[in-house]
Amino acid sequence: MNCKICNSSAEVLFNERILFKYDIKYYRCPNCGFVQTEEPYWLDEAYANALNLSDTGLLYRNKKLFEKTFTILRVTFPKDSKFVDYGAGFGIFVRTMRDAGLDFYWQDKYAENLCARGFEYDTSRKYDALTTFEVFEHLVNPMQEIEEMFKLSDTIIFSTEMISDTPPKFNEWWYYQPNHGQHIAFYSKKSLLYIANKFNATLYTDGHGFHTISKKKIPMYNLLLKLSKIGLPSLLKKTVKSKYFSDHLLLSHKTS
Repeated sequence: MNCKICNSSAEVLFNERILFKYDIKYYRCPNCGFVQTEEPYWLDEAYANALNLSDTGLLYRNKKLFEKTFTILRVTFPKDSKFVDYGAGFGIFVRTMRDAGLDFYWQDKYAENLCARGFEYDTSRKYDALTTFEVFEHLVNPMQEIEEMFKLSDTIIFSTEMISDTPPKFNEWWYYQPNHGQHIAFYSKKSLLYIANKFNATLYTDGHGFHTISKKKIPMYNLLLKLSKIGLPSLLKKTVKSKYFSDHLLLSHKTS
């Protein structure tokens, strides 16, 4: 099986069981360190429910991602910038960012937009930045999907847990998530660097789970991430006006 990132020949890493019944192979690329499952024939079953029963961190994750992302976007981009959340799910993050004053839009091929209706993305335009959280590990064809993201924006801000150069054993890393069977792609730092180079961009990363691949320079990236933990987002929120009421007026006019 070839690596879905660099197309090198991948080697079997281990055989394990997912969804409590399918014994499948995991492969590791010796060239870029990317780990992938065999072709995921089980995904229809894995996505039978839009929300994983075990994903208790949905709202907590949105809060933590808001702090980091708001800081990066507010410092790096002008006030009138437009952003899109790719694979936005129910629209929680889009609504959160609009409430904080950033002009965010929703995109998702599979989920229903419950929280950000009226602010769906425009397929014909380019956005200043694209966010996509806990999506990369679900991608069946990562390079093709990332190419689609770059058609929408030159900056991709994303979260996915980085796999170590020596992959952890199956029972020693929670991120394999075999019980729901949706995590099928695991990125090393080397594989993320390969992706960035492929698209003539730069990789910025905290070294763990929060990353940016951008054709735009982002000064002080890691410093901004540190400052996002100690109150900078609260200060930055004072520089923009929440869109919650203007959105209310806009949507009320549309439905009147």
